[in-house]
Amino acid sequence: MTTATSPVLDPGTIPPHALRRVIDTALEEDAPWGDVTSETLIPASATATATLAAREPGVLAGGEVFVAVMHAVDPGLVVSVAVRDGGVFAAGDVLATVTGSARSVLRAERVALNLVQRMSGIATLTARYVDAVTGTGARVVDTRKTTPGLRALERHAVRCGGGHNHRTSLSDAVLAKDNHLAVLLAEGVGIGDAIRAARQRLGHTVHLEVEVDRLDQVEAVVAAGVDTIMLDNFTVPMLEEGVALVAGRALVEASGGVSLDTVAAIAATGVDIVSVGALTHSARALDLGLDVDVDVAAGRAVDVPLG
Repeated sequence: MTTATSPVLDPGTIPPHALRRVIDTALEEDAPWGDVTSETLIPASATATATLAAREPGVLAGGEVFVAVMHAVDPGLVVSVAVRDGGVFAAGDVLATVTGSARSVLRAERVALNLVQRMSGIATLTARYVDAVTGTGARVVDTRKTTPGLRALERHAVRCGGGHNHRTSLSDAVLAKDNHLAVLLAEGVGIGDAIRAARQRLGHTVHLEVEVDRLDQVEAVVAAGVDTIMLDNFTVPMLEEGVALVAGRALVEASGGVSLDTVAAIAATGVDIVSVGALTHSARALDLGLDVDVDVAAGRAVDVPLG
Protein backbone atom coordinates (compact mmCIF):
# COMPACT_ATOMS: atom_id res chain seq x y z
CA MET A 1 0.00 0.00 0.00
CA THR A 2 1.25 3.49 -0.74
CA THR A 3 1.51 6.15 1.91
CA ALA A 4 -1.06 8.88 1.39
CA THR A 5 0.35 12.35 1.04
CA SER A 6 -1.19 15.49 2.47
CA PRO A 7 -3.14 17.71 0.07
CA VAL A 8 -1.53 20.86 -1.29
CA LEU A 9 -4.16 22.79 0.65
CA ASP A 10 -6.34 21.62 3.51
CA PRO A 11 -9.59 21.02 1.62
CA GLY A 12 -11.70 21.66 4.70
CA THR A 13 -15.07 20.04 5.16
CA ILE A 14 -18.27 20.05 3.15
CA PRO A 15 -21.06 22.14 4.73
CA PRO A 16 -23.12 19.57 6.70
CA HIS A 17 -26.49 20.81 5.42
CA ALA A 18 -25.31 20.53 1.80
CA LEU A 19 -23.92 17.04 2.36
CA ARG A 20 -27.08 15.84 4.07
CA ARG A 21 -29.27 17.20 1.27
CA VAL A 22 -27.25 15.38 -1.40
CA ILE A 23 -27.23 12.10 0.50
CA ASP A 24 -30.92 12.17 1.36
CA THR A 25 -31.84 12.88 -2.26
CA ALA A 26 -29.52 10.18 -3.61
CA LEU A 27 -30.72 7.50 -1.19
CA GLU A 28 -34.36 8.30 -1.87
CA GLU A 29 -33.70 8.12 -5.59
CA ASP A 30 -31.86 4.80 -5.31
CA ALA A 31 -34.29 2.99 -3.00
CA PRO A 32 -37.51 4.95 -2.55
CA TRP A 33 -39.30 1.95 -1.00
CA GLY A 34 -36.33 -0.02 0.28
CA ASP A 35 -33.82 -2.43 -1.23
CA VAL A 36 -36.06 -5.21 -2.52
CA THR A 37 -33.14 -7.44 -3.57
CA SER A 38 -31.27 -7.40 -0.26
CA GLU A 39 -34.43 -7.56 1.84
CA THR A 40 -35.59 -10.60 -0.14
CA LEU A 41 -32.32 -12.53 -0.48
CA ILE A 42 -30.06 -11.51 2.42
CA PRO A 43 -30.81 -12.80 5.95
CA ALA A 44 -31.45 -9.98 8.40
CA SER A 45 -28.75 -11.45 10.68
CA ALA A 46 -26.02 -11.40 8.01
CA THR A 47 -23.04 -9.12 8.63
CA ALA A 48 -20.40 -7.88 6.23
CA THR A 49 -17.01 -6.25 6.09
CA ALA A 50 -16.62 -4.19 2.93
CA THR A 51 -13.41 -2.73 1.54
CA LEU A 52 -13.31 0.38 -0.61
CA ALA A 53 -10.43 -0.36 -2.98
CA ALA A 54 -8.75 1.58 -5.78
CA ARG A 55 -8.74 -0.02 -9.23
CA GLU A 56 -6.48 2.76 -10.54
CA PRO A 57 -4.21 5.45 -9.04
CA GLY A 58 -5.58 8.83 -8.10
CA VAL A 59 -6.32 11.45 -5.46
CA LEU A 60 -9.04 10.79 -2.91
CA ALA A 61 -11.96 13.11 -2.36
CA GLY A 62 -15.06 12.13 -0.44
CA GLY A 63 -13.88 10.12 2.54
CA GLU A 64 -16.32 11.95 4.79
CA VAL A 65 -19.02 11.43 2.17
CA PHE A 66 -18.43 7.67 2.19
CA VAL A 67 -18.77 7.65 5.99
CA ALA A 68 -21.86 9.88 5.91
CA VAL A 69 -23.68 7.73 3.35
CA MET A 70 -23.04 4.58 5.38
CA HIS A 71 -24.23 6.22 8.60
CA ALA A 72 -27.28 7.72 6.90
CA VAL A 73 -28.38 4.18 6.00
CA ASP A 74 -27.35 2.64 9.33
CA PRO A 75 -25.74 4.55 12.22
CA GLY A 76 -24.56 1.19 13.58
CA LEU A 77 -22.12 0.60 10.72
CA VAL A 78 -18.48 0.93 11.73
CA VAL A 79 -16.50 2.87 9.10
CA SER A 80 -12.77 3.48 8.96
CA VAL A 81 -11.09 5.70 6.36
CA ALA A 82 -7.49 4.76 5.53
CA VAL A 83 -6.62 7.68 3.22
CA ARG A 84 -7.42 11.28 4.01
CA ASP A 85 -9.01 13.58 1.44
CA GLY A 86 -6.30 14.92 -0.84
CA GLY A 87 -4.18 11.83 -0.33
CA VAL A 88 -2.55 10.13 -3.31
CA PHE A 89 -3.12 6.40 -3.73
CA ALA A 90 -2.10 3.58 -6.06
CA ALA A 91 -4.14 0.88 -7.77
CA GLY A 92 -4.94 -1.81 -5.22
CA ASP A 93 -4.80 0.47 -2.18
CA VAL A 94 -7.47 0.11 0.49
CA LEU A 95 -9.14 3.48 0.99
CA ALA A 96 -11.77 2.63 3.61
CA THR A 97 -13.54 -0.27 5.30
CA VAL A 98 -17.06 -0.68 6.68
CA THR A 99 -18.45 -3.40 8.96
CA GLY A 100 -21.98 -4.18 10.08
CA SER A 101 -25.34 -5.28 8.73
CA ALA A 102 -24.92 -6.79 5.26
CA ARG A 103 -28.27 -5.38 4.18
CA SER A 104 -27.18 -1.89 5.20
CA VAL A 105 -23.86 -2.13 3.40
CA LEU A 106 -25.56 -3.34 0.23
CA ARG A 107 -28.18 -0.60 0.52
CA ALA A 108 -25.53 2.13 0.79
CA GLU A 109 -22.81 0.87 -1.56
CA ARG A 110 -23.96 2.31 -4.88
CA VAL A 111 -24.69 5.82 -3.61
CA ALA A 112 -21.42 5.88 -1.65
CA LEU A 113 -19.44 4.68 -4.66
CA ASN A 114 -21.14 7.05 -7.11
CA LEU A 115 -20.26 10.08 -5.01
CA VAL A 116 -16.70 9.08 -4.06
CA GLN A 117 -15.86 7.98 -7.61
CA ARG A 118 -17.15 11.28 -9.00
CA MET A 119 -15.35 13.38 -6.42
CA SER A 120 -12.07 11.47 -6.69
CA GLY A 121 -12.15 11.82 -10.47
CA ILE A 122 -12.40 15.60 -10.07
CA ALA A 123 -9.63 15.69 -7.48
CA THR A 124 -7.37 13.57 -9.67
CA LEU A 125 -7.94 15.72 -12.75
CA THR A 126 -7.45 18.91 -10.74
CA ALA A 127 -4.12 17.63 -9.42
CA ARG A 128 -2.92 17.17 -13.00
CA TYR A 129 -3.76 20.78 -13.84
CA VAL A 130 -2.12 22.03 -10.65
CA ASP A 131 1.03 20.05 -11.41
CA ALA A 132 1.10 21.52 -14.92
CA VAL A 133 1.27 25.12 -13.66
CA THR A 134 3.84 24.52 -10.92
CA GLY A 135 6.32 27.36 -10.72
CA THR A 136 4.17 29.93 -12.55
CA GLY A 137 2.40 31.48 -9.58
CA ALA A 138 -1.00 31.02 -11.23
CA ARG A 139 -3.92 29.49 -9.34
CA VAL A 140 -6.09 26.83 -10.96
CA VAL A 141 -9.74 27.49 -10.08
CA ASP A 142 -13.06 25.87 -10.85
CA THR A 143 -16.21 27.45 -12.33
CA ARG A 144 -19.97 27.23 -11.83
CA LYS A 145 -20.09 24.48 -14.49
CA THR A 146 -20.93 21.90 -11.85
CA THR A 147 -23.43 19.05 -11.68
CA PRO A 148 -26.74 20.51 -10.42
CA GLY A 149 -27.11 19.69 -6.75
CA LEU A 150 -23.51 18.53 -6.32
CA ARG A 151 -21.67 21.86 -6.33
CA ALA A 152 -20.56 21.71 -2.67
CA LEU A 153 -19.13 18.21 -3.15
CA GLU A 154 -17.46 19.01 -6.46
CA ARG A 155 -15.90 22.22 -5.14
CA HIS A 156 -14.54 20.24 -2.19
CA ALA A 157 -13.06 17.75 -4.66
CA VAL A 158 -11.30 20.57 -6.51
CA ARG A 159 -9.70 21.67 -3.25
CA CYS A 160 -8.65 18.07 -2.56
CA GLY A 161 -6.75 18.15 -5.84
CA GLY A 162 -4.90 21.31 -4.81
CA GLY A 163 -7.08 23.70 -6.81
CA HIS A 164 -9.05 26.72 -5.66
CA ASN A 165 -12.71 27.70 -5.83
CA HIS A 166 -14.20 30.57 -7.81
CA ARG A 167 -17.38 32.21 -6.48
CA THR A 168 -19.80 29.66 -5.05
CA SER A 169 -22.93 31.15 -6.59
CA LEU A 170 -24.43 34.20 -8.25
CA SER A 171 -25.01 35.64 -4.78
CA ASP A 172 -21.34 35.80 -3.79
CA ALA A 173 -19.69 38.32 -6.08
CA VAL A 174 -20.21 40.52 -9.12
CA LEU A 175 -18.92 38.93 -12.31
CA ALA A 176 -20.08 40.81 -15.39
CA LYS A 177 -19.75 38.51 -18.41
CA ASP A 178 -20.31 39.04 -22.11
CA ASN A 179 -24.10 38.85 -21.94
CA HIS A 180 -24.23 41.40 -19.13
CA LEU A 181 -22.08 43.75 -21.20
CA ALA A 182 -24.27 43.15 -24.26
CA VAL A 183 -27.34 44.24 -22.31
CA LEU A 184 -25.53 47.34 -21.06
CA LEU A 185 -24.48 48.18 -24.61
CA ALA A 186 -28.08 47.79 -25.81
CA GLU A 187 -29.15 50.18 -23.04
CA GLY A 188 -26.51 52.71 -24.08
CA VAL A 189 -24.52 52.35 -20.86
CA GLY A 190 -20.71 52.41 -21.10
CA ILE A 191 -18.72 49.65 -19.40
CA GLY A 192 -16.61 52.06 -17.37
CA ASP A 193 -19.64 54.03 -16.15
CA ALA A 194 -21.45 50.81 -15.18
CA ILE A 195 -18.44 49.55 -13.21
CA ARG A 196 -18.00 52.81 -11.32
CA ALA A 197 -21.70 52.93 -10.45
CA ALA A 198 -21.60 49.32 -9.28
CA ARG A 199 -18.58 50.02 -7.08
CA GLN A 200 -20.42 52.89 -5.44
CA ARG A 201 -23.41 50.66 -4.65
CA LEU A 202 -21.40 47.65 -3.52
CA GLY A 203 -18.86 49.20 -1.22
CA HIS A 204 -15.44 47.66 -0.60
CA THR A 205 -16.44 44.21 0.69
CA VAL A 206 -17.92 42.73 -2.51
CA HIS A 207 -15.52 41.44 -5.15
CA LEU A 208 -16.04 42.96 -8.60
CA GLU A 209 -14.88 41.12 -11.72
CA VAL A 210 -15.51 41.89 -15.38
CA GLU A 211 -14.93 39.66 -18.41
CA VAL A 212 -13.54 41.09 -21.63
CA ASP A 213 -12.91 39.43 -24.96
CA ARG A 214 -10.85 42.12 -26.67
CA LEU A 215 -7.64 43.90 -25.75
CA ASP A 216 -9.15 47.31 -26.47
CA GLN A 217 -11.60 46.78 -23.56
CA VAL A 218 -8.89 46.22 -20.95
CA GLU A 219 -7.94 49.80 -20.09
CA ALA A 220 -11.49 51.07 -19.58
CA VAL A 221 -12.37 48.15 -17.32
CA VAL A 222 -9.23 48.32 -15.19
CA ALA A 223 -9.34 52.10 -14.90
CA ALA A 224 -12.91 51.89 -13.59
CA GLY A 225 -11.69 50.01 -10.53
CA VAL A 226 -12.35 46.29 -10.89
CA ASP A 227 -10.77 43.76 -8.54
CA THR A 228 -10.29 41.12 -11.25
CA ILE A 229 -10.39 41.28 -15.03
CA MET A 230 -11.13 38.07 -16.91
CA LEU A 231 -9.48 37.70 -20.30
CA ASP A 232 -11.78 35.32 -22.11
CA ASN A 233 -10.58 33.12 -24.98
CA PHE A 234 -7.40 35.16 -25.48
CA THR A 235 -4.46 33.61 -27.32
CA VAL A 236 -1.20 33.25 -25.40
CA PRO A 237 0.34 36.37 -27.04
CA MET A 238 -2.85 38.32 -26.28
CA LEU A 239 -2.75 37.17 -22.66
CA GLU A 240 0.82 38.41 -22.37
CA GLU A 241 -0.21 41.77 -23.78
CA GLY A 242 -3.25 41.91 -21.49
CA VAL A 243 -1.15 41.23 -18.40
CA ALA A 244 1.20 44.03 -19.45
CA LEU A 245 -1.71 46.43 -19.94
CA VAL A 246 -3.20 45.66 -16.53
CA ALA A 247 0.24 46.19 -14.97
CA GLY A 248 -0.72 44.94 -11.54
CA ARG A 249 -3.75 47.18 -11.11
CA ALA A 250 -6.08 44.19 -10.81
CA LEU A 251 -5.90 40.42 -10.69
CA VAL A 252 -5.87 38.84 -14.14
CA GLU A 253 -7.88 35.69 -14.84
CA ALA A 254 -7.53 33.62 -18.00
CA SER A 255 -10.59 31.68 -19.09
CA GLY A 256 -11.70 29.70 -22.12
CA GLY A 257 -9.82 27.19 -24.22
CA VAL A 258 -7.99 25.78 -21.21
CA SER A 259 -6.92 22.14 -21.37
CA LEU A 260 -4.08 20.05 -20.00
CA ASP A 261 -2.29 20.73 -23.28
CA THR A 262 -2.61 24.51 -22.99
CA VAL A 263 -2.72 25.34 -19.28
CA ALA A 264 1.06 25.56 -18.74
CA ALA A 265 1.53 28.08 -21.54
CA ILE A 266 -1.47 30.09 -20.35
CA ALA A 267 -0.19 30.19 -16.77
CA ALA A 268 3.29 31.22 -17.96
CA THR A 269 1.90 34.49 -19.40
CA GLY A 270 1.79 35.96 -15.89
CA VAL A 271 -1.93 35.66 -15.23
CA ASP A 272 -2.91 35.23 -11.57
CA ILE A 273 -5.81 32.82 -12.11
CA VAL A 274 -6.67 30.16 -14.66
CA SER A 275 -10.31 29.06 -14.50
CA VAL A 276 -11.04 25.60 -15.86
CA GLY A 277 -14.61 24.43 -16.39
CA ALA A 278 -13.35 20.97 -17.35
CA LEU A 279 -12.39 20.27 -13.73
CA THR A 280 -16.04 19.59 -12.95
CA HIS A 281 -17.91 19.26 -16.23
CA SER A 282 -15.53 16.83 -17.93
CA ALA A 283 -13.88 14.82 -15.14
CA ARG A 284 -14.14 11.04 -15.49
CA ALA A 285 -15.32 9.09 -12.45
CA LEU A 286 -12.39 7.24 -10.93
CA ASP A 287 -12.54 3.43 -10.91
CA LEU A 288 -13.10 2.45 -7.27
CA GLY A 289 -14.83 -0.69 -6.05
CA LEU A 290 -16.44 -2.10 -2.93
CA ASP A 291 -15.54 -5.72 -2.12
CA VAL A 292 -17.74 -7.36 0.50
CA ASP A 293 -17.12 -10.45 2.63
CA VAL A 294 -20.52 -11.60 3.85
CA ASP A 295 -20.64 -13.53 7.12
CA VAL A 296 -24.09 -15.14 7.29
CA ALA A 297 -25.70 -16.48 10.47
CA ALA A 298 -24.61 -20.05 9.69
CA GLY A 299 -21.00 -18.89 9.91
CA ARG A 300 -20.16 -19.45 6.23
CA ALA A 301 -18.10 -16.69 4.54
CA VAL A 302 -18.79 -15.77 0.93
CA ASP A 303 -16.70 -13.31 -1.11
CA VAL A 304 -18.93 -11.07 -3.22
CA PRO A 305 -17.15 -8.49 -5.43
CA LEU A 306 -19.40 -5.52 -6.14
CA GLY A 307 -18.74 -3.02 -8.91
